[in-house]
Amino acid sequence: MAAAGKRFGFTTVGLLRGHPQDTPTVKDLQAFGMHLHWLGYGGYRARHEPGFWAPWREQYPELHPVPEGGGGLLGAKGCGQLVTLASEQLSGLGWSNYDGWWLACGTGTTLAGLLLAEAGEHPVYGALAVPDDHGVAQQVEMIVQEAGLIDPAYELLDASRGGFAKVDPPLLAFIEQTEQASGIPLEPLYTGKALLALKQQVEVGKFARGTRLIFIHTGGLQGRRGFEQTGRD
Repeated sequence: MAAAGKRFGFTTVGLLRGHPQDTPTVKDLQAFGMHLHWLGYGGYRARHEPGFWAPWREQYPELHPVPEGGGGLLGAKGCGQLVTLASEQLSGLGWSNYDGWWLACGTGTTLAGLLLAEAGEHPVYGALAVPDDHGVAQQVEMIVQEAGLIDPAYELLDASRGGFAKVDPPLLAFIEQTEQASGIPLEPLYTGKALLALKQQVEVGKFARGTRLIFIHTGGLQGRRGFEQTGRD
């Protein structure tokens, strides 16, 4: 969002959880000209309460709020384009079809978008990067209900490994081994956890041999830099 604001010439404002930090991502936001406001933790928890946006609308009269993760029906519809984009590339893999999707979930918006685009044709599996009490299931249900989708085919699985941004040696070792074998960069908050969870589910027999799943790499690589800096320190 900050990069888009700089490129297309509109003002961006970021409401951030917690207290001021000097991380690589924060530096990126500042370099792109985003106005940052730190909410603390109590203020962040209040983001869904009635009246939350009132003082911000007073400060920024032309404010157009964008929920976390681009959440909501509009954001989900945008993510639904992934189905078309992926389908156009299947022939290059020698695939005539596929059996489902697997991806990390932080807010559930991307997963909801896949559900809307699939309309029940293929199941979608979401590997939760956050604990169950973060409301991902409720967010997904809210979006699909607003869109009028009945009986969506999806499953949410816990991949948070103890909490958001919680990492452990087995996860980091898996990421390192996978990157060496594939050359595809991962990060420990979302894609690394999601891919490790998929590996574990395959190993316990959740999917029949020959099942073809499309794994969505949802990005998030900017978050990797903070862990790399911690390692150097």
